[in-house]
Amino acid sequence: GLANVEVNHQQGFIDKTGKVVIEPNSEIVGEFAEGLARVKISGKQGYIDKTGVMVIEHNYHHAWSFSEGLAPVEEDGQWGYIDKAGNMVIKPQFLNADRFSEGLAYVLVRTRLGPKWGYIDKTGNLVIDAQFAGAGTFSQGLAPVKVDRKYGYIDKAGKVVIKPAYTEAMSFSDGLAPVGISNP
Repeated sequence: GLANVEVNHQQGFIDKTGKVVIEPNSEIVGEFAEGLARVKISGKQGYIDKTGVMVIEHNYHHAWSFSEGLAPVEEDGQWGYIDKAGNMVIKPQFLNADRFSEGLAYVLVRTRLGPKWGYIDKTGNLVIDAQFAGAGTFSQGLAPVKVDRKYGYIDKAGKVVIKPAYTEAMSFSDGLAPVGISNP
């Protein structure tokens, strides 16, 4: 019910009538997702509710929006996940992390072969091994992954269902996904 607006390079929010609900300021860094928006104060990020009240203190170097009840946050160079009460539910342990979609999130894990992307469930268990050079969000049961220098798609079991053959690949929407193809 709120829309992000920018005035003089500062972000705020208006309601459906155009009334300013949260005054534009330089501390807002994200739109509302699941009732909370990211803010940055003194170089650290936290979350406000739709009245502008800080509900999760600005304790994080980096943070992403909430999705499926959890948000990835960086603490001391490692990424973990918090719930909407600000509780750390998946301890910081990843080199990088993204939002949950269809019950899975892609994370960057240090392996003996170097950093690789894999997928975790909401308990933090690695359910698809960290083996990919790149990864994307699950949508319609498939996620783009990079194997060597090409992208393809895996299912939720981690099985390659569309062979890596593309220079780029995005998530599916309405049964289609944009891909990049290099000229021979």
